[in-house]
Amino acid sequence: MKNDRRQFLKTTSQAAATTAFVPYFFSSKPAYAFSTGSKNDRAALGLIGAGGMGMGNCRSAAGMIDVVAICDVDKGRMNQANQVLSKGKADLYEDYREMLSRDDIDVLHIATPDHWHAKPLIEAMYAGKDVYCEKPLTLTIDEGKWIRKVQKETGRIVQVGTQQRSTFQLFTKAMAIVADGRLGKIKKVQAAIGGAPASPAIPVADIPANLNWDRWLGPAPAVDFRKLDRDDSKRAHTNGHYEFRWWYEYSGGKLTDWGAHHVDIATWALQMAGQEDTPLSIEGTAKHPVEFKNGVPQQTDRYNTATAFNFNVKFPGDVEMIIRNDTDNGVLIEGETGRIFVNRGKLVGAPVDELKDNPLPEDAIKKVYKGFDPVHNGRKAHWANFLTAVDQKRDPISDVHSHMKMLNLCHLAGICARLGRKLNWDAATETITGDEQANSMLARPYREGYEIEMPIAAG
Repeated sequence: MKNDRRQFLKTTSQAAATTAFVPYFFSSKPAYAFSTGSKNDRAALGLIGAGGMGMGNCRSAAGMIDVVAICDVDKGRMNQANQVLSKGKADLYEDYREMLSRDDIDVLHIATPDHWHAKPLIEAMYAGKDVYCEKPLTLTIDEGKWIRKVQKETGRIVQVGTQQRSTFQLFTKAMAIVADGRLGKIKKVQAAIGGAPASPAIPVADIPANLNWDRWLGPAPAVDFRKLDRDDSKRAHTNGHYEFRWWYEYSGGKLTDWGAHHVDIATWALQMAGQEDTPLSIEGTAKHPVEFKNGVPQQTDRYNTATAFNFNVKFPGDVEMIIRNDTDNGVLIEGETGRIFVNRGKLVGAPVDELKDNPLPEDAIKKVYKGFDPVHNGRKAHWANFLTAVDQKRDPISDVHSHMKMLNLCHLAGICARLGRKLNWDAATETITGDEQANSMLARPYREGYEIEMPIAAG
């Protein structure tokens, strides 16, 4: 299998090299006709990761896609997704790499746990596929460097699942207010993202019959499956499905889970104001449910990501960003002449009230939305944006380069939390200055057998 895969990637390297310089063919069919529902206008999609996000995202794209292939290491989830998304007609795989050579798949959607994002994404780009990948895009900062490099080399279109960028009535409107100068120069932004849960000790348990646990772990270290049922009708405590996000081994906790949404909006505001969005330093405090030594959790049988935190990020021009858990969930943007607050339920502030008498220009939303025509809203709009970007060979609204600028902040906050000290960031080298231990946490080794496979020509 490995030799076959190497040969396959070798043969695809020429295509990858070509797309770095010459855009591949424009589709002969019109831009995906989101409203017609015509099969000829729908994209054939391969789904990698058939859990709640994968299922929900694909259902929101109804009428725009046909799910023709599904991959998951949990056969129960895969079979359920097949029935719901394709009426049992999709081809099923336990190994996503078997999808990559299919020329009848237009796009891929990756909705796996966080530690399984980078590997299939990079291999898919090298195989000539455009991808909608869930957030957070990476488990580490170095994975982001690699993804950005491959995207530039291959020219593939990659949309990140930060759907708030496509919520026109709230977040995108907030960005239009900022871009139109209604707040003046931005002095402070705050991303309040809520805390994370702790757990009791979770015992080793039998691996569910439908689950390939070794493959679920993938690049992460091999450990026992753990599960503790609860008597409050909520999800069981586990180191697997859904609850993976509370383990540093597979995620960054709340800092990358919700941080990838609200820190993204806060960073986007700086960009829309034409201000520097690259940090100089980060410091703050964090509370963990387990003991840490040299940045490593000392208990292995319970959730270990930060449950509470308050970080201060410094930017050039005496601008600061606060990332915290202990106030109203949302993003506060403060400028020299006004301030606004936005979350998924409201957009408020004097500059918002003033729109009644002094509305935004007609094209204000379109400008901040990279010139795309706004269609739909929320998740559906995010899909429409991606598929239009694929068809027109344009950057989607949530591209990997702007996403990683933001996500680097979230990862730095996680390292700061684990080490308990201030970190200084060198944007030119993308390293932490004067701290060898912190720099060692920019990357993580991949477990043998789960390394990222690259075309030979890519080096």
